[in-house]
Amino acid sequence: MKKILFSILIAAMAIGFAGCVQQAEPSGNDNQQEQTQKQSPKKDGKVLIAYFSRVGNFQEEDNVDAVASASVQVVDGQHEGNTKIIADMIEEETGGDLFFIEMEDKYQTDDYDGFVDSAQSEGSQGVRPTLASHVEDMESYDTIYLGFPNWWFDMPMAVYSFLEEYDLSGKTIVPFCTSGGSGFSDTLAAIKEAQPQANVTEGLHIYQDDVPSAGDEVREWLNRL
Repeated sequence: MKKILFSILIAAMAIGFAGCVQQAEPSGNDNQQEQTQKQSPKKDGKVLIAYFSRVGNFQEEDNVDAVASASVQVVDGQHEGNTKIIADMIEEETGGDLFFIEMEDKYQTDDYDGFVDSAQSEGSQGVRPTLASHVEDMESYDTIYLGFPNWWFDMPMAVYSFLEEYDLSGKTIVPFCTSGGSGFSDTLAAIKEAQPQANVTEGLHIYQDDVPSAGDEVREWLNRL
């Protein structure tokens, strides 16, 4: 009789122990799932496409000779800056918000050589033009596509004004530029120097003559990113 009671007691203890193990397993799975969720990268945040263009930053735009210009195209009968055209392509692919970097005091010449000479003079003096446009809620953007033409192997000074106006720490800056063949020159290093706590990614340079047909190149670049 004692052996029977002892066997029943052992069996009951075994069943109780198994029940405890079964109840503990879901708790461990929940903790593992919660930890995995914390380690998973967040979804892509808002995208800003900030760009500087000659068109919109000089006076007497109706008189510009678009055919002779190295920074202007004619699109549907309208003058469009090369960088603006690339920015539009990026906007179409990413759905980001377009932002035009506009100066308060615009350049007074519509002659391309005179225009670029003015930009070179600004660069040699380290001028920071006052901007007429400002991003209302920069904190809400995680990725900033930054576009500009390459003038005299540098960014327009207004782009420096833009970079120095905001704290882009922790954000991703994706540069793109247009030029007659100078590429990025030292502008990527200048961006990193202006925003050392930002992540500056691979950039895209488009030669001025290739701008109108650059859609496929832009898409391939975005896919690599």
